[in-house]
Amino acid sequence: MAIEKVLIANRGEIALRIHRACHEMGIRTVAAHSTADADAMHVRLADEAICIGPPSATDSYLNIPNLISAAEISHADAIHPGYGFLSENAKFAEIVEAHGIIWIGPKPEHIRTMGDKVQAKRTAGALGLPLVPGSDGAISDLAEAKKIAAEIGYPVIIKAASGGGGRGMKVVNDPADLEAQMLQAGSEAAAAFGDATVYLEKYLGDPRHIEFQIFGDGNGKAIHLGERDCSLQRRHQKVLEEAPSPVITPEERERMGGVVAKAMADMGYRGAGTIEFLWEDGKFYFIEMNTRLQVEHPVTEAITGLDLVREQIRIAEGMPLTLRQEDVQFRGHAIECRINAEDPRTFAPSPGTVTQYHAPGGMNVRVDSGLYAGYRIPPYYDSMIAKLIVYGTTRAGALRRLRRALEEFVIEGVKTTIPLHQALLDDQEFLEGDYSIKWLEAWLAKQED
Repeated sequence: MAIEKVLIANRGEIALRIHRACHEMGIRTVAAHSTADADAMHVRLADEAICIGPPSATDSYLNIPNLISAAEISHADAIHPGYGFLSENAKFAEIVEAHGIIWIGPKPEHIRTMGDKVQAKRTAGALGLPLVPGSDGAISDLAEAKKIAAEIGYPVIIKAASGGGGRGMKVVNDPADLEAQMLQAGSEAAAAFGDATVYLEKYLGDPRHIEFQIFGDGNGKAIHLGERDCSLQRRHQKVLEEAPSPVITPEERERMGGVVAKAMADMGYRGAGTIEFLWEDGKFYFIEMNTRLQVEHPVTEAITGLDLVREQIRIAEGMPLTLRQEDVQFRGHAIECRINAEDPRTFAPSPGTVTQYHAPGGMNVRVDSGLYAGYRIPPYYDSMIAKLIVYGTTRAGALRRLRRALEEFVIEGVKTTIPLHQALLDDQEFLEGDYSIKWLEAWLAKQED
């Protein structure tokens, strides 16, 4: 079925990104927005705009009845959830489809399966994905936890089954600390996610975070679009991503990409998804799957030439995948910097009015942002306000272009993390691609000394 009008159930740069893809496909858009986002760029550009509630996300972007009502009032025939908010909410996806509206996303049952970390791990193992050694599922018995920890060896990590963002996650180095850390992880998980379930894994010492972008047609065909290196993280939040990874060989990419594509084909997966791994000493270990578009999808677009949002929409319409695996070609190198409205030293949020704004330009420079001079950044949502993506035929060339683009980027009136990214470009280890998921926090600590 051809989609004619899409309700965008999101905000900020991703809402604008979806709007642009829709208009390039001749599809009209409806911006569902809170009162705080009435002046947002995607709201100004959309064909229609419907207010769905007050500033609080709970009362607006997470308000399922209001979103469904907005879709029905505007006669939208599809909903794109973007990322965050309700993008990985299986109940929302089911409700959307029950109302005869096309869900631009995976099948609800796959969202549910992969949203439960324990079930996701079991499913991944059954599909042939390599797993981190640990418990087969949820664990609550201390004796069992001690037995598993002794078998796989300390240190171990306790994780929330429904978690994310580092909450409900505890590293245990000593058997004497296991009981207390299990209780604390369970309490944090219950408070953050309403689910105290935890599981246990071997803690890898100094891995990289490598993820593979996949697409499935929902009918047993799937392809991979290579990997992204997302190891530059602070408190489990990604700061900068690049594709391809500086440490993955073409042979590893082909082998592991084939494994993930086959797994998704066997699963009958539909739409965009990301399989996330920890990588250490040449080995991949599955950690989770995100059943949505990723923030860092533009670096994959840069090296493959494929519009991932357009592909999502085509698959939701029942169309086949644009490319076969043998058609996918990886060219050059791309880097994305997440620009947040935060103090670059303390990382305290810095909402407020943007007094001056100038986006960098030039060949192979892309900025995904809804900012403009006079725009007031609201204090109610995530602090990411822009993404700077650069492409080069080589990683060295991309880094030079990134340095130049950051010099041109002007956002005044609020503090941003642009100086942080500029400082990274002066570090030799980063320039050589010699970093892991622990590297950035250690680097930041050294800057404070």
